[in-house]
Amino acid sequence: MLSANPAYSLARATFKRAQRGLFGGKHIQFGNNNPFSKKKTRRNWLPNVQTKKIYSDALQRFFQLKVTTAVLRTIDKKGGLDKYLLETKDKNLASTKAVELKTLLLKQQK
Repeated sequence: MLSANPAYSLARATFKRAQRGLFGGKHIQFGNNNPFSKKKTRRNWLPNVQTKKIYSDALQRFFQLKVTTAVLRTIDKKGGLDKYLLETKDKNLASTKAVELKTLLLKQQK
């Protein structure tokens, strides 16, 4: 499913769209609507995904990424995209795009 690159093998298997952005482990959730009439209807809840241009201080450029609002808050809390990527474990990043950006940052630092 993931490529043979060892950096990509650390990303957890999530739904395919989450591999192309920073979803922070958020998934599609499934359940039922339960109205007053008790007639259950199946539905799903999608992650709140926004397309944002986020600046990397180390790479000195903007990246246009699909990011969940939870990850946006975490990026603000950590103090920027670079710190978020470097301080978060690869298995918690849970996407090949995030691991790819992290390897770019690590190469830049060397």
